[in-house]
Amino acid sequence: MSSLSTPKLPAQGILEPLGEEDRDILSGYGEFLPVQPGQHLIEEGQQQNSLFFVVSGKFHATAMRGGHKVLLGSIQKGETIGEINLLDPNVASASVTAVEFSQVWRIDGENLEGYINEYPRAAAWLLIGVGRTISHRLRAVNEKIAAFYSA
Repeated sequence: MSSLSTPKLPAQGILEPLGEEDRDILSGYGEFLPVQPGQHLIEEGQQQNSLFFVVSGKFHATAMRGGHKVLLGSIQKGETIGEINLLDPNVASASVTAVEFSQVWRIDGENLEGYINEYPRAAAWLLIGVGRTISHRLRAVNEKIAAFYSA
């Protein structure tokens, strides 16, 4: 008998409103992935259509601007990556790289659609969380732009 346990989606971030059974079902629609330090999870300019939930670890989001790598932010346990491209598949606007050993859970658009069709009530809470995440990040960018132009 193996002593390895199956990874579980924690009740954090966008998954907090979901019950344990809903999170267990949702986990089966995606996959858990280990990410080594320095490994790119997403590469700027590459096609990207998945949502990643950070189960453990830390990532940096960076983008090339004017020939320089710019740190856009850090992503930690309980946060998500790739929300925009999950809803509007396109090329990634930034690279996301593991800063330390991390574990993520990934779901692509097709599997998310299957989950929505089978479990609409739980999926609604998940999508509300995705929308809130996008809104918070947009507001933060707006504040940075306003601060830049008022300086």
